[in-house]
Amino acid sequence: MIDRIDRFIDALGRGVAWLNLAMVGITCIVVVLRYAFDMGAIFLQESVVYLHGVVFLTGLSYALQHDAHVRVDILYSRLSPRSQALVNGVGHALLLMPISIAIVIVSWDYTLKSWAVLEGSAEVSGVPAVFLLKSLIPISAALLFVQAGAMAWREFRSSR
Repeated sequence: MIDRIDRFIDALGRGVAWLNLAMVGITCIVVVLRYAFDMGAIFLQESVVYLHGVVFLTGLSYALQHDAHVRVDILYSRLSPRSQALVNGVGHALLLMPISIAIVIVSWDYTLKSWAVLEGSAEVSGVPAVFLLKSLIPISAALLFVQAGAMAWREFRSSR
């Protein structure tokens, strides 16, 4: 089960990473339209924000899995591998997992209210799917919870 979770998060992160290329392309199009043709492109501009949200929120669990997050390791780097595994396991189980649950709980009503009205952009020609973007908040927290659980399990097993 742990390996399936890891494979899913890894595939999701690698797939979503390609959206960065789309953001660059769309941003170039927006700039050309604005400065070469004096045309605005609100839908395209907002789509870059949406893509950024997707990349950031779904990339959190991928970054955690690949240890690409920021860590202040003044003491951590001096610990033995066994102690590092214990610190990681405790941190995932007692800090990250409860925070992930709290984010899901706090964002749930916010997301449901957005879905209830199928919230769209404040701009007339904007992306009519704010509710989908807001849905990424609890989804991201759930992905973090699952990844942290998998990592905590693995860390506790290796610290024995």
